Amino acid sequence: MKIKVKLTLGVGLLFLFIILLSVLGTMYINALNKDTQNILVANYNTLDYSRNMLRALDEDITNPHSATKFSANLTKQQMNITEIGEKELTDKLFQDFSILKNKPTDSLLYVSIRKDLTDIMLLNMQAIQRKSDVAKQTATKATWWIGLTGAFCFMIAFVLLINLPGNIANPIKVLTESIKQIAEKNYDKRVHFESHNEFGELAQAFNVMAKKLEEYNSSSLSKIMFQKKRIETLINNLHDPIIGLDEKNMILFANDGALKILGVKTEDLTGKLAQDIAVRNDLMRSLVQELMAKENKHDKNPLKIYADNKESYFEKEIIPISIIPTGEKEQKHIGHFIVLRNITPFKELDFAKTNFIATISHELKTPISAIKASLQLLENKGTGILNEEQKQLTESIKEDSNRLLKITSELLNLSQVETGNIQLNIQPSDPSQILQYALEAVRIPAEQKSITLNVSADENLPPIKADSEKAAWVLINLLTNAIRYSPEKSQVIIKIKNETDNVLFSVKDFGQGIESKYKDKIFMRYFQVPGSSRSGTGLGLAISKEFIEAQGGQISVESELGEGSTFTLMLNKVS
Repeated sequence: MKIKVKLTLGVGLLFLFIILLSVLGTMYINALNKDTQNILVANYNTLDYSRNMLRALDEDITNPHSATKFSANLTKQQMNITEIGEKELTDKLFQDFSILKNKPTDSLLYVSIRKDLTDIMLLNMQAIQRKSDVAKQTATKATWWIGLTGAFCFMIAFVLLINLPGNIANPIKVLTESIKQIAEKNYDKRVHFESHNEFGELAQAFNVMAKKLEEYNSSSLSKIMFQKKRIETLINNLHDPIIGLDEKNMILFANDGALKILGVKTEDLTGKLAQDIAVRNDLMRSLVQELMAKENKHDKNPLKIYADNKESYFEKEIIPISIIPTGEKEQKHIGHFIVLRNITPFKELDFAKTNFIATISHELKTPISAIKASLQLLENKGTGILNEEQKQLTESIKEDSNRLLKITSELLNLSQVETGNIQLNIQPSDPSQILQYALEAVRIPAEQKSITLNVSADENLPPIKADSEKAAWVLINLLTNAIRYSPEKSQVIIKIKNETDNVLFSVKDFGQGIESKYKDKIFMRYFQVPGSSRSGTGLGLAISKEFIEAQGGQISVESELGEGSTFTLMLNKVS
């Protein structure tokens, strides 16, 4: 029998007997109360009326007051007839009293009235005795039934008290000991209950679980889980912060390094959606903003994070994870790794390098300027006439000096950008004036190669927010590169377009173009396209990018190998 059925039957039967006991008690108490009320109302009142009439008779029935008192009690008695034969006795009393009122001196009538009252009192006293016996029988019966019902309740409660705790506690104790054995990897432990109740079903389920755990422990899955633990330990011991996300951007794990820089606990991170954590954690928001935006663009700028009690620099890398499921041919995306590489030592070396370059560049400008001044004195006919060989030497020295001066100027600009010392004077500027200044600066190099500069500009160009000097420097750099890499007698197309929120400057040349694999690298410092026939410092485009982005703009390139390149500047309008 099921435990639930046992409990329902036992407790239900006990409940029913308790209700029966309550009903019986109430019923017999009401019966006793009714018998008592009958004695009081029916018989006691009659005795009281009779006693009052005897007093009135003894006082002097001829007295009007006594006669009235006798008559009133007689009337009450006539209305309180409850026993057999009491009506006849009361009627005879009434007749005798009526005769006595007419013959107040007849002594026999007094005797007859007293006899009538005595008979009435005797009749009611016998009724009281009889009803008292009935009440005793009712009380005896109530005691017997209530005692019997109480005994049944006691027996049921006693049986439940003896059997129920053991029936429930003993199987639970056995199951608890068995579960402890399973926790200690003793998977051959089994539980055997003969009963077919809930504990029997629980024991059967427990035995099935233990058998499956035993199979699992002896299977390769156990080894896989062990390898998983080993990998998790390895990841936790890596110094670089690592965060793992699934395909829905739910955080699967984060090693100790990631938890440290995020300033959260494991239980507050794992199993949560990255966007939910990003709402209240600024660093997490910056780490997953590319994933949330579903863009392929990667921010190359290092992240500055306060870690290890100092400002540290980290390079973020988002690694997509894809697998080919067993039996399938198509790759399936299963998540991402976010890896933060600590580049603080390299950043410190870069700062030292930048300061060193700035110092050296600054120191070189003075001797280079002195060399150029000396060359001008040598070229002055007042100091003497140079022969052809000397002229060639001075021209070579002049070219090298100009090149060195340009390199040192670019290095100084780069060092200023890196150290943040460069000062921008951003104010409303006229795009046409910036373009005109740049065109005038490159006019002579373009004429030397017979290159035509075709300008196309929209009318009524609005002012832009820019540093005119720096914007012109960038535009001159782009035009110089376009002229440098364009064939002779070709053209360079310059356009200015008025867009919704910005103004676009574009410079298109018809040179050899740039291979697609190099387009993302040309704005990197010191990078030069391999196989380029022209030499340079590799800093011009890097500095241009820094200058434009510092002004809130953007610079980009579109190029196809053999079809030339188009560089585009975007600067914001004045709002």
